[in-house]
Amino acid sequence: MTHTRRRSPRSRVLAPSAALFVLTAAGCSSGGQPSVTVPTPSSEAAGYCEALHEVLPENVAGLERSDPSPASDLTAGWGDGAIVLRCGVPRPARMDDSQAKGVDADGVNWLLEQRDDAGPRFTTTYRKAYVEVTLGAEYAHDITPLSAFAVPVRKTVPDSL
Repeated sequence: MTHTRRRSPRSRVLAPSAALFVLTAAGCSSGGQPSVTVPTPSSEAAGYCEALHEVLPENVAGLERSDPSPASDLTAGWGDGAIVLRCGVPRPARMDDSQAKGVDADGVNWLLEQRDDAGPRFTTTYRKAYVEVTLGAEYAHDITPLSAFAVPVRKTVPDSL
């Protein structure tokens, strides 16, 4: 006599979920660079971004450059995703908020957006292309990395005023 074991309804639901979790975890731990969304700026802004890409530093806050995927002149990274720059992003709606916080880092103005799930996000203001820098949670109260971008941004992305 053959004995077949019945699966409970719960195990039928959990088994696929567990498999999905394993596949997701494996995808996240592939050892590759983090993936970011590449902006789609106007051709004018893209030109400024390409010039910026050429003069970005190799090290920021002691972290070596390790650009995210997919490779693009509109994105750059340091420390395997600890610091990510995207150039040519859309103007953040938060810039319309008179209560929005901003910072100045060596002559470049940045809108500060605190994110619940990660470190802060900064976006340049008063420039012909918007440059966004996201910092890992370890930089929640530290804008020092922005200083590394001041000269390259001032040199390649003109003021819009």
